[in-house]
Amino acid sequence: MSGLSTHVLDLTGGRPGAGVAVSVSRAAGAGWTVLASTTTDTDGRAKLVQGSDLGVGAYRLAFEIGAYFRSTGAAMAEPGFLETVVIEVNLSEAGGHYHVPLLVSPFGYSTYRGS
Repeated sequence: MSGLSTHVLDLTGGRPGAGVAVSVSRAAGAGWTVLASTTTDTDGRAKLVQGSDLGVGAYRLAFEIGAYFRSTGAAMAEPGFLETVVIEVNLSEAGGHYHVPLLVSPFGYSTYRGS
């Protein structure tokens, strides 16, 4: 099934990043149009854009990581080193399946194109 999804993994606790607020936007002219805002489920997953709503173009995923780590009680500085993690991706296949995992701690993150 075509779509754009994500999976947040909390590297400090070795668990899914449940309850992370995430939004997805699509490039529109000189700016961005928000397509969806949601939170990750108990397994740290979220379906962001499905089916024909996903087209070729640039997308921006914004994860509210500072708020998430505060809610878990993780040791972190105030203000947090990472508040919002933004990942911009270019999708080249209309109707394709794109999965963008985020591995994160209060002080760093990594991402890749998953399956």
